[in-house]
Amino acid sequence: MSISMKPVFKKIDTAYDKVYNIWESRCNKRIICFALIVAYLLSLLVIEAVRFNLLPESIAIHLPNNHFYAITFAFTLLLYFEVIDLVFSITRSFSISVGKQFEIFSLILLRQSFKEFQSIKQPVIWEKTPDVFLHILSDAGSALIIFAILALFYKILIHQPFIKDDEESSTFIVTKKAISLTLLFIFNLIGIFYLFGLNKNGDFFAAFYTVLVFSDILIVLISLYYSNEYAVVFRNSGFALSTVLLRIALTAPIYINALIGLFAAFYILLIIFIYNRYLPVFIKNGEGNEL
Repeated sequence: MSISMKPVFKKIDTAYDKVYNIWESRCNKRIICFALIVAYLLSLLVIEAVRFNLLPESIAIHLPNNHFYAITFAFTLLLYFEVIDLVFSITRSFSISVGKQFEIFSLILLRQSFKEFQSIKQPVIWEKTPDVFLHILSDAGSALIIFAILALFYKILIHQPFIKDDEESSTFIVTKKAISLTLLFIFNLIGIFYLFGLNKNGDFFAAFYTVLVFSDILIVLISLYYSNEYAVVFRNSGFALSTVLLRIALTAPIYINALIGLFAAFYILLIIFIYNRYLPVFIKNGEGNEL
């Protein structure tokens, strides 16, 4: 049965395309950019008002008085929109989706670096803040290395469709669209819980990365229906493992989080290098009759 004959698949495909087109529209991108700028400037104004005692004490006591909070707030909003891009990238390819997860992880490390500045008192006294600067160097340095690894990852990435049949390929894409829409709903639901303080345990992005881990495993299992070639299974499973490592890194202690993140980044780089270079070897071995 063709995909056009399946009403459920057709509805999913139509719903996804509508949401995606709205999100990717030029107007929406401008709105997001404007919202980020306004949020950043307003947060700076609020912090200034707190510092000059222009707000009632009952309100000011719950607000920050360090300007670096404004940067952290703006970065958090930016990450929110980046995660939505990640959700939509799932329908493109597993490798692109995994790369996007590492992009967001590197931005989270940069955000963490800015958060460290919040604990620095003015004027800066090195003797009282050596650990803070070491934390910043660890997060910012590892983010930079991951940035470089991703550049190599995308450079050597070769898209090789493992589904030859057009019918099955279309079905697989619509299935991923359904997963993407489900993740988008869950992501916003988690955001509402954290926004209104309904969940005060853990970190928002760590919670969503947990969901991503299970969705990545689901995609790996679904892909087995269309191809069980060893090289493809290993690549996809290795990518899924890397997302588990990222989830662990998000809640790991300082320095350990950087080491785990860097290992995961080198891991996917080595996987894609071996996969692209030696896939013909695996295919020949699988099709041949020799032992």
